[in-house]
Amino acid sequence: MKNTALFETHKALGAKMVPFAGYNMPVSYEGVNIEHETVRKGVGVFDVSHMGEFLVEGPKALELIQKVTTNDASKLTIGKAQYSCLPNQTGGIVDDLIVYRVKEETYLLVVNASNIEKDWEHISKYNKDIGADMRNLSDDYSLLAIQGPKAVEAMQSLTSVNLSEIGFYNFVVADFAGIDYVIISATGYTGSGGFEIYCKNSEVKQVWDKVMEAGAGFGIKPIGLAARDTLRLEMGYCLYGNDIDDTTSPLEAGLGWITKFTKDFVNSEALAKEKEEGPKRKLIAFQMEERGIPRNGYPILDKDGNEIGKVTSGTMSPSLSQGIGLGYVPTDHSQVGSPIHIKIRINKVPATIVKLPFYKNT
Repeated sequence: MKNTALFETHKALGAKMVPFAGYNMPVSYEGVNIEHETVRKGVGVFDVSHMGEFLVEGPKALELIQKVTTNDASKLTIGKAQYSCLPNQTGGIVDDLIVYRVKEETYLLVVNASNIEKDWEHISKYNKDIGADMRNLSDDYSLLAIQGPKAVEAMQSLTSVNLSEIGFYNFVVADFAGIDYVIISATGYTGSGGFEIYCKNSEVKQVWDKVMEAGAGFGIKPIGLAARDTLRLEMGYCLYGNDIDDTTSPLEAGLGWITKFTKDFVNSEALAKEKEEGPKRKLIAFQMEERGIPRNGYPILDKDGNEIGKVTSGTMSPSLSQGIGLGYVPTDHSQVGSPIHIKIRINKVPATIVKLPFYKNT
């Protein structure tokens, strides 16, 4: 197992550490509900340095990114980021990722920790014919997610740039926490606003300490992966390995909005055909109508009790005090408002298909 550069810091804070995607990661500090509420109402900081970073540069950089991703990276100007995914040849998804345009011919791809090696090999395969310059920076860089409605105010003293002026999915390379060149990105996986900070491993301890110091008056707390999961699920954000994988198409997963057929990309012809015909199944969101917590793998039943799918992600929503989940069902069973049941052990617990997000940020 690998450790992030902040491993000793997490241990000193009393974090419960678990193996995740090949790393020892903090799953919780005080408990998932407290940490979840801290991010929804205040500000919290996650160490997500296990994520992977690839630098793609040179005159062929855009051509490569256009080939291997579904979204249209030609629309990116310097300082903008874009959510996208890497399609495979069989209609599924290799990974979902964020593409940053750092300079005219320099892009940063941020990928999931569990897929770093797989993604690198997949992109490299297509790069043989294209010839962009690629560097895997994953082992050298750290990533902190400072999330919550108080993030801007709490972090403003650490930088000379006006944080409130960085639009959603925009970023700047600027000074932060005494380090001259840091990526400050208005992105995140929580739905409560905030920033993601990319810096070198050698710099992250200083950044973490200054973030905790600056945020002290705003009630900042360290947040673990358990709350990260409940926060993202309340927004209906997909988790790779659960809600999307090598067998799920972007169209089935509700990611048609990042699948642009204005260009040629890996398997685009087959996906365009699927769009035309309509996907045979869809990722639905559902809320439990009675007490019960849906979990990955639990059967989804129609109103007559026939199994029509399986839960891919589920939890007890700390914000709603209600069981919520995602799962795939045939398209003709995916209508919002439809009654379903989730089989929890021997019980068939009623639920309703709902529109995302579960959590409406007022």
